[in-house]
Amino acid sequence: LSFIDLCLSCVTVPKMLGDFLQQGKIISFSGCLAQIYFLHFLGASEMFLLTVMAYDRYVAICSPLQYLTVMNRQLCFQLALACWCGGFIHSLTQVTLVIQLPFCGPNELDNFYCDVPQVIKLACMDTYVVEVLMVSNSGLLSLVCFVVLLFSYAIILITLRTRFCQGQSKALSTCASHLTVVSLIFVPCVFIYLTPFCSFSVDKVLSIFYTVVTPMLNPLIYTLRNAEMKTAMKKLRKKHVASFCHIKG
Repeated sequence: LSFIDLCLSCVTVPKMLGDFLQQGKIISFSGCLAQIYFLHFLGASEMFLLTVMAYDRYVAICSPLQYLTVMNRQLCFQLALACWCGGFIHSLTQVTLVIQLPFCGPNELDNFYCDVPQVIKLACMDTYVVEVLMVSNSGLLSLVCFVVLLFSYAIILITLRTRFCQGQSKALSTCASHLTVVSLIFVPCVFIYLTPFCSFSVDKVLSIFYTVVTPMLNPLIYTLRNAEMKTAMKKLRKKHVASFCHIKG
């Protein structure tokens, strides 16, 4: 997941920073297609991976005695491969939608990088059908994965609430990092790709949030939620407090 976040930032950030430092902000059509392909390939793969992680947590919490049997190495490999294959098919579909459009000007994108909703608006033809296909592909993909994730965690919450006294708080503590990452990724995606017919200036902010801020926050969130990291930080804090008191005394 951290590897995907790193690659996702590398797709847009270097070009974006270069555009900020120079006056002429230009990208070739092939470069634009490359951005669209890798952006959707990595983004869709991450969504599928988060969905698989939700299933992993569901098995671990709801059927702990069967976890090693169900989540064996072969199944984990197959699920990981399915995530990458799903991302490849999704991104290939997005690029196919764009590459068949006729472009005859204007050629200015209303965004910091190339993405399907903005590129479609540059086509010199009626793009209603293409936008419907894009919503069916990207928008519904994001929405369906998000609903599946919420349903999985709802079952986990109900299971823990039934089996344990403090089930709800324990469930939130166990899955808080994953739920936070899921919200940071899926909410902007659902908003952007389910509203391609409208033009919102907030789309730019959400695009930056999805491609820059979220990949940067994800490793930090998982690190701070890690029990070993929490213990190490507490020890370090006690050490600094003791050292400060010793110097002061």
